[in-house]
Parts: sequence; structure tokens; C-alpha cells
Amino acid sequence: MPFSNKAIMKWLLLTITILLVMSFNELTTYRDVENHSFDFGEKLEYRVHYGMINAAEASMEISNQVVYRNNRPCYKVDVWGRSVGLFDLITRINDNWGTYIDTAAIIPHGFYRILEEGRYRKFEYVDFDHQKLEATTTILDKVTKEPRDKIINTIPKNVQDMVSGYYYLRTLDYSKFEPGKIISIDAFFDEEQYDFKVKYLGKETLRTKLGKFRTIVLQPLLPKNGLFTGEDAIRVWMSDDSNKIPLKVKASMFVGAVEIDIKKVSGARNGVPIME
Repeated sequence: MPFSNKAIMKWLLLTITILLVMSFNELTTYRDVENHSFDFGEKLEYRVHYGMINAAEASMEISNQVVYRNNRPCYKVDVWGRSVGLFDLITRINDNWGTYIDTAAIIPHGFYRILEEGRYRKFEYVDFDHQKLEATTTILDKVTKEPRDKIINTIPKNVQDMVSGYYYLRTLDYSKFEPGKIISIDAFFDEEQYDFKVKYLGKETLRTKLGKFRTIVLQPLLPKNGLFTGEDAIRVWMSDDSNKIPLKVKASMFVGAVEIDIKKVSGARNGVPIME
């Protein structure tokens, strides 16, 4: 029995509706990353030094409150860096880097930098649209702090900024990795996309001001630059426990070795298991 025009139209409309629903669902689907390492209220404080000379204080803090961006619940993370002592007299530094990390997908919905380094100033905000795969960077005027320039760039799926990327590294299960494993992360910074690579070196025992820890050792692989001495110039030690707290960073620079050491932890999701 042949189909009537009415039946054909009915099936055509139904097919179009199904396709539209499927397309919409595809556009609004976010990945789901298991995170057992950090939570609201965590604060990590660090000492930055050249040998015995203190250069700066730094902290990484997750707000106690959930913040919504792009209708998604987020962790608001602030990283602070402030020069101290002689370094503060020579070149005063007061920097704030921040990000809004999706609590389920562990990707950023917004990123900002407020940099005050000597006479240098930079104020910017980046809005990440993971539906359109676009990052909109807004540069603020150095004096009035009003929006001055706006730049739109295409981004890959699940891109990270330079702060959220380190929190994403804390969610990985390193027990599945062999030493030498390369971890690749799509990153966006300074209006450019990077293939950020980190090498897993293995595990070590590290003594800190807080005590002795078993640690995971990572090595960000750097492109050739005029600041660090080679692609293997930086090493990061994270606690080998459920928190994966960054405990130490050592960077070999052309001006000497800089070290960042943990000095205080509060609000850790799983307590702070110390060996001794």
C-alpha cells in the first residue's frame, strides 16, 4: 500500500526532529573526568627562592563557593605570586592568575591574568566557549582597566589554560604509567594554542618543610626559549597519594636555579598523609 503525502510528511518531520535532538545533544555533551584529588577550600602556600635567598611567596587557592560559568558549576582557582625582601625592592611583583574550572569536565570556562611586575602591567580575561570551540581574549586598558581589544581564536576540544592544566594533571592515575610516558594536553595561552607535553619520570621520596613524602615526578617539556636551559629545565614533584599536591618545582634558568617549595597546606580533600 503506497504511503500518503501526509504519512511521508509525518515521517520526514519525525526524522528531522530526531536529527536535531541528536545534534543538540552532541553539542552540549561534556566529558566527565573523575576527580578525587582536590575540592573547594583547598589552599597551598609556597616559598620561592634562589638557594637560601627568598624571592617571593606564592599560593594556589580554590574558593569555598561554587561559581557558575556558561551555566556550568566551576571551581574558582586563584594563583598569587608576590615578591619579598630584596627582590621586592629591586622589581616589585604582584601577580594574580585565575581560572574557572568545570567541576565535572575539568576544563576552563574563563581565565584571567592581573600582572604587576615593576612598571609592566597586563590585564586580560579569556572566555572559553567549548560549544563553538572559541576562546575570546579581552585585553583591558592598563590605566582605566576598561576593555580595549578583543581577539577570537579557534580552540580544540577540552583545551586547558596554564592553571587548569596543572589541576587536570592531578586527576590522572599515574599507577597506569611507565616512566618515560608522555602526557599531551592541548593548551591555550597568549592567544596561541600549544601542544603541552609532560613526561612522567617515575617516583621519588622528597623531604619538605612539612615532612617526608612519596612523590610523583613530572617534567614539562619546553620549547626552545631564552629563559630556561633546555626542554628538561623544569621538574615538578607531586604527592603520591589521593591528593596529588604539588610539593616542589625546580627550574633551571639562565640566571640560576629557582625552587618553589611547599610550606603550608590547608583544606586538602583527603588530609595530608606524611611518611614521617
